[in-house]
Amino acid sequence: MSMKSKPRQLLAAFLLGALVPSLFLHFGQKANLSLPEITQPTESVNISDDLPQSTQIHVQLADGSIVPMELESYVTGVVLGEMPADFEVEALKAQAVVARTYTLKRREEGIRHPMGAVCVDPGCCQAYKSPETYLAEGGTDTGLSKIRSAVEDTAGQVLTYQGALIEATYFSCSGGRTEDAAAVWGGEVPYLQSVDSPGEEHASKYTAEVFFDRQTLEERLGIELHSGPESWIRGITYTEGGGVAALTIGGCRFTGVELRRLLELNSTAFSVTLKPDGIVLTTWGHGHRVGMSQYGADAMALAGNSFAQILLYYYQGTRIDKTDALG
Repeated sequence: MSMKSKPRQLLAAFLLGALVPSLFLHFGQKANLSLPEITQPTESVNISDDLPQSTQIHVQLADGSIVPMELESYVTGVVLGEMPADFEVEALKAQAVVARTYTLKRREEGIRHPMGAVCVDPGCCQAYKSPETYLAEGGTDTGLSKIRSAVEDTAGQVLTYQGALIEATYFSCSGGRTEDAAAVWGGEVPYLQSVDSPGEEHASKYTAEVFFDRQTLEERLGIELHSGPESWIRGITYTEGGGVAALTIGGCRFTGVELRRLLELNSTAFSVTLKPDGIVLTTWGHGHRVGMSQYGADAMALAGNSFAQILLYYYQGTRIDKTDALG
């Protein structure tokens, strides 16, 4: 996920998907964040009793090779690759816990890559940037130290639900409200539900516009369009998180997830504007919008929330457990 440096203030308003009749998503309602009660991490929740404290992770590099890395060193590289160092410290800590949880969950399932590995492709697993690469690309010693401290301060902490590691999915920004897992992947997950996510407006991909003419739509969607654009679009429905659930184009029904993939949209939260020679899709947010919003986490941190409050807000019903035998 590519994110640029942000301004150092928290915007008072945010965008929340409010459904209105017509082909437009309207944003502008204010949030009322209800933060869950914070419980302290337990001293030890052994996910695996027979593994050493210093846990080895297999990482598949861009060239396909698989190398072993110490868990906390790998998590440092993920935070370097996934979140700007000028984000708030508590947001960086939240990212560290999420990255650690995600990593151990992938290794636990052991089916995505050989040897239960995680890869460095953010489209598949998580981005990764070594400290050397980070510095070579213009990063600073101060930024590196800040991220290392965030990882060290949360060492061994993971998110669990009913005693098991969670699916700690995350993304860049939601456009004002996250999506629930069922709307994107088809299955209900108790802790991956739609919540307000204010303060993301400084994200570089908070909103975007893309124009599609008749030929492009026909080629991308495999359909035939007749008459003018006013006859192309029918039957738009929405999800609880403000995304497009389904939309009929040229007589063919597509889900919002399908349209995002086929039209290469930033997210499923989009509006449709008719033009004489085509349509404009305006998107809000960037990513699948399920789990923790990285820009939302930074906004919450700027507002004074701790990393624990951030995590338990985006993954409601979970707990933060500290384990001395990470599996």
